[in-house]
Amino acid sequence: MDKKNYSSNDIKVLEGLEAVRMRPGMYIGSTGAKGLHHLIWEIVDNAVDEAANGYADEVSVCINEDKSVTVKDNGRGMPVDMHPTMKKSGVEVIFTQLHAGGKFDNASYSYSGGLHGVGASVVNALSEWLEAEVHLDGIRYTQRFESKYSNSQKKIISGKPVAPLSEAGTTFDKGSVITFLPDIKVFDHLNYNQETIQRRLQELAYLNKGLTINFEDKRPNSTIKETYFYEGGICDFIKQLNKDKTVINEEPILISGVKENIHIEIAIQYDSGYNDNVFSYVNNIPTPNGGTHETGFKAGITKTMNDYMRQSGLIKEKQLNLSGEDFREGMTCVIALKMRNIQFEGQTKTKLGNSEARKAVELLINEKLSLYLSDLNNSDIAEKIAEKAMKSAKVRAATRKATQLARKRSALEGAPLVGKLSSCTGRKPEENELILVEGDSAGGSAKQARDRRFQAILPLRGKPLNAERKRLDAVLGNEEFRSIISALGAGIDADFDLSKLKYHKIIILSDADQDGAHIRAILLTFFFRYMKELVTNGNIFIGQPPLYKVKRGRSEKYCYDDKALKIAIEEIGKGYTIQRYKGLGEMNPEQLWDTTLNPDGRKLIQVSIEDAAEADRLVSLLMGDKVEPRRDYIISHANFSGGDIISGVEGTTNGQ
Repeated sequence: MDKKNYSSNDIKVLEGLEAVRMRPGMYIGSTGAKGLHHLIWEIVDNAVDEAANGYADEVSVCINEDKSVTVKDNGRGMPVDMHPTMKKSGVEVIFTQLHAGGKFDNASYSYSGGLHGVGASVVNALSEWLEAEVHLDGIRYTQRFESKYSNSQKKIISGKPVAPLSEAGTTFDKGSVITFLPDIKVFDHLNYNQETIQRRLQELAYLNKGLTINFEDKRPNSTIKETYFYEGGICDFIKQLNKDKTVINEEPILISGVKENIHIEIAIQYDSGYNDNVFSYVNNIPTPNGGTHETGFKAGITKTMNDYMRQSGLIKEKQLNLSGEDFREGMTCVIALKMRNIQFEGQTKTKLGNSEARKAVELLINEKLSLYLSDLNNSDIAEKIAEKAMKSAKVRAATRKATQLARKRSALEGAPLVGKLSSCTGRKPEENELILVEGDSAGGSAKQARDRRFQAILPLRGKPLNAERKRLDAVLGNEEFRSIISALGAGIDADFDLSKLKYHKIIILSDADQDGAHIRAILLTFFFRYMKELVTNGNIFIGQPPLYKVKRGRSEKYCYDDKALKIAIEEIGKGYTIQRYKGLGEMNPEQLWDTTLNPDGRKLIQVSIEDAAEADRLVSLLMGDKVEPRRDYIISHANFSGGDIISGVEGTTNGQ
């Protein structure tokens, strides 16, 4: 074949904000719901940075009727003077130049989530229009930017100033007001999720003690007006997270101070359960994959608690120290750092890499937690925590001795497969699917319907345990869970290793009824508590079998909800028949393949976590011991026929 010559003429230079417009996913992740909300976070984070550095105490966010978004703060206001080299106002530079901002050194912002100076300009590039308003020294300044098609250049020019920054009157206010309308030509839709925005704003208010955040939604049928303000900061946060649990210490243990020039705040509360949850943040950015600050925290807790128990005589001289897992059983912790020169591992800002953060957090824990435990006023709490840790240690020792399942993956791999796994012939884990089905009847149909080259079937006999209410030893004693652990081959809990996963797509396929919904919730709880990386990595999916088949003559349509059924009846006309599928076992293999297993036509919900703290709270609420809050939530929110299975664990439908 002819090879096209490659010369300098083939190199395209993208000017201004063109690169953002051409490859938006590189800057905001996607052009779906996640990317749309990312625009809001970019402007909100800039406003909150003003508060985090002591220049503002109020931030307001409003979704307007025309779907534009307004973010206002009472900080210093963006610079309006001329930039010395760009010969434009500071406002224009901020919104039109990538990698331009005041956060590259520590002169203007000591602590900031923004590292690359692209946030404001990216929002401008991906908006139909953006208006910046600055209130500074009694003067109101304004500037408008628009994205329009240029006939002369035959392309859209992104975020171009309509006119230079200009004075627009006087004002008694101070700060910045940014209003922007995301461009529908870029995004799949402009449907903001009210709950997603509320949760993030509330979280920011918790993390910035004393900051008032106002939220208003002016869209028709979505009107709401709320204010978030928490004088207790992360202590109030942890109380909210645990409000549906039975707690051991009503008032969270608060540890705060400065080490290695890092401001550290840590709140700890124990409950009667068995799971540990650590939620960490750096300069208001969530770090769901942990990092050095979490490593330092765990090391500090383990050393300090063991020292306390030896000094108290609870651990004898010849006894071994307890493990960190024992001290973290039933613990919920929020870690919030403010520091300079953040180093994240990877592009997603989900794991902190600064080595000094580990040392700082560990030193502070050793110092402040020791003082707390030795204070006689806290002796009851200290004894209860120690007693809980000792019980945990005994259970773990008994589990290791009796079954060798908790810490030896080889034993897990040899566990009997109660569900009689029908494996696939493919040897590439990234292409293989493990389909978990409900019962032998559905399992039989699925085995006949599947493509055995890449689809493995594991029928589950009966409902697995509710992992939220059981220790690891009980979970490992459950035959259904042992079958799943063995089939996946990646271990469990602290021994889980994603790189050893045998199937990169795990599909929960249960009946479209109440029992099926319960099984989905139980399995999601198990994965969330003991294999959370499967959820955060996007390996868990929920299959969507049809509820109905509408048929007239040779015409037939499968319907996945009542709305689709109504449309199908209108389209197919009179003389139709309706078949209601009560279970997967009622479908013949051909129907099951066409509707549920065929990658070219099936509907899957990919399970992901947008807000780990909220997901944890809701899993505890829905699957925990307290009946009243669960009943109230289900009455108000539950929708098991499709969409989100657990709010906070986001579902996205795709045709994979």
